[in-house]
Amino acid sequence: MPVLNGVSAGEVGSVAQRWSGEVLVAEKEITRAITSLTKRIYIPYNASSSAGLIQAHTEDPWEQSGKYALGWVYFSIILLVAASLLRFYHLWTDKIRTALHKEEVLKSSTTSSPDTDYEMANMPTDSTAAKFFPRGQELPKASKAQSSVSSVGPINNSIAAARWLFYQPLPILQYRKTQISFPSLAVIFLVSVATIFVILYCFIPQPLYWQSIVDGSPPLAVRSGMIAVAMMPWIIGLSMKANFITLITGIGHERLNVLHRWGGYLCLFLSLIHTIPFYVQPAWEHGGMAVFQSYFSGGGYIYGTGIASLVPLIWLCVASLPIIRRKMYELFVALHVPVAIVFLGMLFWHCHNYLTSWNYLYATLAIWVLSYVVRIFYLNWTNPWRMSWLIGEEAAVTLLPENAVKVTIPTQMKWRPGQYVYLRMPGISLFENHPFTVASLCSEDFPSEYGTIYRDMTLVFRPFGGFTQKVLNSAIEKGPYKTYRAFIDGPYGGMQRRIEAFDDVVLFAGGSGITAVVSQLLELVKRMRDGKAVTKKVQVIWALKRMESTHWFQEELRICRQYAPPDSVHCQFYITVAKRHGPEAAGIRGPSPSPLAGLFHTKINDTIQGIASKRTSALIRDEAEGDPEREKELRQENEDGITALPQPSIQPPKPAHTRAKSKELHIQIPTSNAPPQSQPQNLDFGFPSTPTNFQKNLMRFAFLPVGGVQKKEGWTMEYGRPDIPFMLRQMSKGFGKRTCVFVCGPPSMRMDVSRAVAGLQSGVWGDPLKDEIFLHTENYAI
Repeated sequence: MPVLNGVSAGEVGSVAQRWSGEVLVAEKEITRAITSLTKRIYIPYNASSSAGLIQAHTEDPWEQSGKYALGWVYFSIILLVAASLLRFYHLWTDKIRTALHKEEVLKSSTTSSPDTDYEMANMPTDSTAAKFFPRGQELPKASKAQSSVSSVGPINNSIAAARWLFYQPLPILQYRKTQISFPSLAVIFLVSVATIFVILYCFIPQPLYWQSIVDGSPPLAVRSGMIAVAMMPWIIGLSMKANFITLITGIGHERLNVLHRWGGYLCLFLSLIHTIPFYVQPAWEHGGMAVFQSYFSGGGYIYGTGIASLVPLIWLCVASLPIIRRKMYELFVALHVPVAIVFLGMLFWHCHNYLTSWNYLYATLAIWVLSYVVRIFYLNWTNPWRMSWLIGEEAAVTLLPENAVKVTIPTQMKWRPGQYVYLRMPGISLFENHPFTVASLCSEDFPSEYGTIYRDMTLVFRPFGGFTQKVLNSAIEKGPYKTYRAFIDGPYGGMQRRIEAFDDVVLFAGGSGITAVVSQLLELVKRMRDGKAVTKKVQVIWALKRMESTHWFQEELRICRQYAPPDSVHCQFYITVAKRHGPEAAGIRGPSPSPLAGLFHTKINDTIQGIASKRTSALIRDEAEGDPEREKELRQENEDGITALPQPSIQPPKPAHTRAKSKELHIQIPTSNAPPQSQPQNLDFGFPSTPTNFQKNLMRFAFLPVGGVQKKEGWTMEYGRPDIPFMLRQMSKGFGKRTCVFVCGPPSMRMDVSRAVAGLQSGVWGDPLKDEIFLHTENYAI
């Protein structure tokens, strides 16, 4: 019995062992089957199928995987060439138009005047197309608007169609106090195309995995890894202030920065695609460790170098998200570049110079170093032939109305209208750099008191905390006679098109956004005066909170008003906020005015005196009502007289039953010969507090002539916010062949202008007399 029991026990143990072995085999088969389904492996099988290793060397050889990196390079070069061709097309057409205009001006100067004072036989040519004093020869032909090579209809229509789509702004989403803004449709289009390209380039080629990890790394991981490495030179190039992409395309680095961020997100996406296959098909299965150790020496975690590269990339992408970057901006700025350097170093370690990976990393390093070397020439203190070498410039700080600050820096640097610089003032903050738009013009017409080789670089801004608030506090504490050392980095950005090549120019500014508009306006008026601008008409719309802000650029506005060709510059000021500065007058308690409000209110008339418009011919004819003697008298009064802007005050409307009915509206316009009137110390707008919308609209339409809408000409000032879509639609009826719309203001203004200009693009491909309506936007924060 004991023997039988022993035999039975042995047999049972053997059966159990065999059964457990079969279960393990079955589990492995099931696991392998499920894993194969998960991997979506498509490997063709037939009677003459080779081993997995042979397949890995024939279908998608690892040695040829560098072609995927080249695919991304070719894709990027195509986009770069397309942007460059568009830029050079615009530069060529702008240059042709300005050259033709200069030629016409020179020709007109030689044919529009007589050789002597006696050849006056053909003087009466008021209503004809003939020139004065033709002297018997063939009459000059009409000016040639443009050359056939300066405008290509199909190209203009294609560009207008693209602008109709890409100028459309996306709405800003707001959740409680958090605002979520989206990039432009052009950026979304480029990022979407790039994402679709890399996804298809990674997943369409087969196979995605080999039969076993012993046969080599998963092809999907190799493809995505090579594309991610090939993106590195472009990501770094898009981030640098002085970079080759800006040099070729003309797009400023502040606009390329959004592509830099999205390029980083796409690189992280590819890095995750590169990482996941190594965990789906791990190296510790099927003897993969032996193969791995034959290629890689040293201990530690098998995927340690990959993790070391992935962690800094994740930090860079997560920290750059707008919602996180705003909350920890100082930390982000301090750590962004050091973490990027660590990331590049980890990539060198991780790639082990396999395939062509190090070629792209060396290219990244070269672009990075070269950009910093080139940037040295943008600094005002690195040129040994300048007085500012190693010590910077001397700067003065002036306080302006509405708590604005003006920094004046005499410098030998050169800049173009609309460009900006990074300012560092060690006497106020040692390490802080802040961007500011240059509001002054770099021209011989505006020399500095320091000498003829100097130009005054003027920076005007309103403090909103941080460095700007420190500048204001220092100016208040140390007074106006304190000077500071200023170290400048720049200039950067600016409008790449030639604004003088457009027939019509519309300039929108919101608040302190006028700083980017003033220099453009001065440059344009200068070129129009010299006969070097095609521009015939300039419209300026400035929405400002209070009228005291016009004091910021009083002299610049006076110059534009005085030296611009007649009826060429028209300015409209819109006061968006008007508060009663004397609440005790009505016995109503209201918000207290700012301490400096009373001081600047006494200077309002001086601020706007000399920049207001004369009465236009149309207004004179309307007021004369067909009476030749009255019209003659009005024109004599208007001759050489500059009137002040109307005071932005209205009287409360009387009840309808008490108003006298009249068929005509008489406007009393002051002239230069009129005796000066005393100005009140504090302006009373007639409202107990901020005016209502009804009162603002009443002010806006109070001076409209009976039976029609008055055409806005000259220099006007109104209450309320400008109706931008309506204004642009009305202006577009008089647009010439080419129009430029320039806007610098808050996001709401930029969105309104962008949406309106996008809608006007349909008039380009529908009207053969129009070539383009171009839009340029500047960031309000710079």
